[in-house]
Amino acid sequence: MLISFSDLPNRARVWIYQASRPFSSKEKEKVSQQVQEFLKQWTAHGTDLVTAFEIPYDRFIVIGLDEQSQGATGCSIDSSVRFIQSLENQYQIELLDKINVTHKKGNELLYTPLKEFRSLAKKRKITSETIVFNNLVINKEEYLSHWEGPAGQSWHSRFIK
Repeated sequence: MLISFSDLPNRARVWIYQASRPFSSKEKEKVSQQVQEFLKQWTAHGTDLVTAFEIPYDRFIVIGLDEQSQGATGCSIDSSVRFIQSLENQYQIELLDKINVTHKKGNELLYTPLKEFRSLAKKRKITSETIVFNNLVINKEEYLSHWEGPAGQSWHSRFIK
């Protein structure tokens, strides 16, 4: 069952997939339709899952699941990963790569390999104030409060001297 993201409880589980490039407006529209269709039929042991999603910055797919009604199972998580892989293939875009970091430079979002991010931090081109996206948050509350913020307040801080 698909609901509005704002209607998800704060304890809802979230999965964040960062794209290696921004979606065009046409792609975002199609991806949004496809995610809606997938989530409407997403089940665990035959039970509909209460889900929501959003596509912030035309760059991330955030899927939320209210586990109070029914939690995800291994099979349902596998089906969501296969769905995301199908989007990767269809749009020639990376969504499952967790080794890269998305951060802001002014108003621009940059998708940077972790090794390069580390190097930029050493050169002080990335500072504790650089806005980064912590895609490791696990629930809606963390997503709303800690997903986007200064590198110095995230796991990224380990690279900043």
